[in-house]
Amino acid sequence: MDPGYAAVHAGEDRAHWWFLGRRTVILAEMARWLPAGGLRLAELGCGSGGLLPGLARFGDVVGIEADAALLRAAAARGLPVLAGALPDRIPLEAGTLDAAGLFDVLEHLDDDGVALERVRTLLAPGGFLFVTVPAYPWLWSRHDEILGHRRRYTARRLRLVAEGAGFEVERLTYFNSLLAAPIVLARLLRRLTGRQAHDLSRPPAPVNRLLAGCFAFEARLLRWTSSPFGISLLMVARRPA
Repeated sequence: MDPGYAAVHAGEDRAHWWFLGRRTVILAEMARWLPAGGLRLAELGCGSGGLLPGLARFGDVVGIEADAALLRAAAARGLPVLAGALPDRIPLEAGTLDAAGLFDVLEHLDDDGVALERVRTLLAPGGFLFVTVPAYPWLWSRHDEILGHRRRYTARRLRLVAEGAGFEVERLTYFNSLLAAPIVLARLLRRLTGRQAHDLSRPPAPVNRLLAGCFAFEARLLRWTSSPFGISLLMVARRPA
């Protein structure tokens, strides 16, 4: 990951519309599958820890992060965080987790299949895995390079990787669908003009609130249906009992 982006990540995950909307979607989906309280959870690749307070509603949560600057930002939130990285440097015992989250992490890893195999060993039988990744290889842009991505995903590829690692896929849906058209247009225009930028510059406050609200509204829609398109993918999987 570009060091400059790590600083942006740490500064924007409390206010940028993308982080706010994604957080709402993820926590709403997890609440459909998990009870409130009493679980053992880990967010693997927790970044600056923006999701950790929300994850704490489900039980005892620990964040794992490899980047030193992001780890410091996560620790400042007052929840347990540990240095570590998939697949080999995870300071947790096998079979000790009821749920694990990898939110926009798999696309950074050289071997996503090996990483998921490692996560499966950390989960107790029947434990849940929650994953988000960027969608559509054809949408690859300079934004992905700045973020240190290795790939973008189709639904089929994500399912195959998860099942190949021994998981049972319970749900797989696209999301960030309502804003997909303008995001795609902006990426394509940048590609044509050669503009070198990431997508995390925060817009003016009224626009930021509007975009965050549109994104968060998808949490309601996803309660009733899956989306056939979107900028990202959300997967719920389980370690077989």
